[in-house]
Amino acid sequence: MTTAPPETTAPSPLRRVARSATTTPGRLSVIWAGLLLLTIATGIVSAVATQAKQDTLDELLTQREPLAAVAQQIFRSLSDADATAASAFLSGGVEPPELRARYELDIATAGEAVGAASSDLGDDPVAAGYVSTLSRQLPVYTGLVETARANNRQGFPAGAAYLREASGLMRSKILPAAEQLYGIDHQRLRAAQDEARALPWGPVALTAALLVALLAAQVHLTRRTNRLLNVGLVVATAAVVVAVAWASVALLLAADRVDDAQRNGSAQADVLVHARINALKCRADETLTLVARGDGPGYEAEWQQLAATLTGDGRDNLLRQAQDLAPTDAVRQAVDNASAWQGAHRRIRELDGNGQYEEAVTVAVGQAPDSAATTFAALDDNLRTAIDAARAEFATQTTGAAQVTTGLTAGVALLTTVAAAGISAGIRERLREYR
Repeated sequence: MTTAPPETTAPSPLRRVARSATTTPGRLSVIWAGLLLLTIATGIVSAVATQAKQDTLDELLTQREPLAAVAQQIFRSLSDADATAASAFLSGGVEPPELRARYELDIATAGEAVGAASSDLGDDPVAAGYVSTLSRQLPVYTGLVETARANNRQGFPAGAAYLREASGLMRSKILPAAEQLYGIDHQRLRAAQDEARALPWGPVALTAALLVALLAAQVHLTRRTNRLLNVGLVVATAAVVVAVAWASVALLLAADRVDDAQRNGSAQADVLVHARINALKCRADETLTLVARGDGPGYEAEWQQLAATLTGDGRDNLLRQAQDLAPTDAVRQAVDNASAWQGAHRRIRELDGNGQYEEAVTVAVGQAPDSAATTFAALDDNLRTAIDAARAEFATQTTGAAQVTTGLTAGVALLTTVAAAGISAGIRERLREYR
């Protein structure tokens, strides 16, 4: 009796692949596949990272800085409205038309800016709450100011009480909300700047791994084939090196420009904005002290506290901080203006303390070259000029950062494609030798 030969089981696909990988052609195929996958992954991650960098720079120019400026405009306009209303009240029953026009412009500007700020709330309930406070309380403030004016025109002493109530509302609810909203937008601006100059570690790690893999593959081929160079892999390595050099130079230059934009632009503007707001608060305190007629020591105490941020000797002097960041002519003139205004304020307090109320009012709101109104106006003008210059510097440097990264995403994608083609050509040529 004959027995049938045992059936042979065909090897599984996985086993065939594993067996193939032990041969030289198989190992070359594995190297080919690994290098291609790593190259494609590096190219995709690098292109996405560079595009994200460009998007962040565009966002800084078109959204983050303009919205921070809008929030600053709310803060400044409301502070100026409060100071202007108090100055107009001191001018007598019929307020000067120019002060009335300035107040109305401040209120209108603040209203428009609040509307613009509401477009960037997103899902931030905190910012939405501050915008809601501004929208609800601003009409209440303007109503109190109008009541104060009506009483003042008729000579009723209640006008001063209404004005002080309006200013109290501005300082206790409206300005804090505006300041917090500005702080949120400025923090978003700083976060975007940090993101714009951060090194993309993911692409860096993948690129380093790709270069090591390419060099290791060339060493392996040299040992197996006794040929010093593989043209395809050399081309691939050169393409990766060019991509690394281009991206490194572009990103380092962009980071340097972003640093300049922050130091000489947004950081300088932030210091100057707070200096200008403090000056406006001081101006309101100065006039409200006279409006209160002996019942305003709190206003004078706040004036002294805030004035230290403009003329003091300590680190809190905002004008000195601005000089350290970017010593421009406007900032230097603002320092002189603040000193002159402090002298005018000192005369106001001396006259008022000696019972010369009318003379004190004249120094406070008169148009003499050394009056408080004139010296404050000069300070405010120079601060505005310095803020505008800082914003312009921010735009210039950030635009420069965006320009040095122009074409980087497409360039990285192209060079990655060249590297992939070089890898395929180089290893395919070696595989042909085994057929």
